[in-house]
Amino acid sequence: MRNAGRVLIASVATMMIAAGGAAAQKKYDPGASDTEIRIGNTMPYSGPASAYGAVGRAEAAYFRMINEQGGINGRKIKFISYDDAYSPPKTVEQARKLVEGDEVLLIVSSLGTASNSAIQKYMNAKKVPQIFVATGATKWGDPKNFPWTMGYQPNYQSEGRIYARYILEHHAQGKIAVLFQNDDYGKDVLKGLRDGLGDKTGMIVAEMPYEVSDPTVDSQVVRLKASGADIFVNIATPKFAAQAIKKVAELGWKPTHILNNVAGSIGSVLRPAGLENSKGILSTAYFKDQTDPSLANDPAVKEWIAFMDKYLPEGDKANNSHVTGYTIAQLTVRVLTACGDDLTRANVMKQATNLKDVELGMLLPGIKVNTSPTDYFPLKELQMRRFDGQGWENFGPIISGEIGS
Repeated sequence: MRNAGRVLIASVATMMIAAGGAAAQKKYDPGASDTEIRIGNTMPYSGPASAYGAVGRAEAAYFRMINEQGGINGRKIKFISYDDAYSPPKTVEQARKLVEGDEVLLIVSSLGTASNSAIQKYMNAKKVPQIFVATGATKWGDPKNFPWTMGYQPNYQSEGRIYARYILEHHAQGKIAVLFQNDDYGKDVLKGLRDGLGDKTGMIVAEMPYEVSDPTVDSQVVRLKASGADIFVNIATPKFAAQAIKKVAELGWKPTHILNNVAGSIGSVLRPAGLENSKGILSTAYFKDQTDPSLANDPAVKEWIAFMDKYLPEGDKANNSHVTGYTIAQLTVRVLTACGDDLTRANVMKQATNLKDVELGMLLPGIKVNTSPTDYFPLKELQMRRFDGQGWENFGPIISGEIGS
């Protein structure tokens, strides 16, 4: 009996050690627990860039779907998204609230170059992941100085280089007029355009900036037309891009019109500007056009439509910001799932920086997500496209405009 008692005690002790070891495998930072993962976000639900609020609404809907399906490794997502009105001081206020008040594990997909720039140092000082930022600024790929900040979409300088390449191949004798938002975002695309033109930068005959506080860009477009340019590069966010398209038509100006990727939404830009006015516009894409009739039976598009019908029925299916939010949320879930029971901020960054050939259904065929500890640009490729008056038609190869490529 005495020996049996010893065996029992030893068995209990072994079980306790094993249980303790299992419990020890779970690691949490603020914002994570056995039951919950808190994700923070800032979005311009109001203000001059309010059209982009659709990104946050799609993300919230996607996370609701994931929660209905059981969450991430059994943990429910609490998505806390605040309106920053596209105002950097407001972004700072809201980010502090998320980190210090709500104690989120990470901030995902906060929108705007100036807005994210305003919180970048703070997020890195606090060592809180600031990942998949909804802006293509080149600065988000700087792991040496800002290891806690990561981009998502193809960067703006690469996009500008791709437009330059197209212009040099098809309009080598042309004169270029540029409208650009007077901040880091607009200047980033413009730098890529200039760099891509190389010794042909003299083709740019006029550049007109605008401020996000401006009521319209009509006067800028009038002056750009007066320059005699026959190529118009429209580097603007949705509200101002639509104004510019409409003004170009009113003036009877018929330039080759290149519209930057972030304003390519049919629902929030081209339709308000007038579909006929938008006919012939060129841009780029990295995900599928959900309005393309030829993709009606595409499994990923059908899945996205079903998601919208069930979780965001009030959302405009012609607004591609809903696709952006959907894909970012998908990637976020993938990263957090890979974290397993190690829901520390350091592990979030480890998983986010080790994505290999990740395929998201709504990305264009051939475009995959790849990151590494030295590569913070998840998406790097684009394809040219042309608006035919009803929808976008992609053409040409998948192109990388990477800096140095």
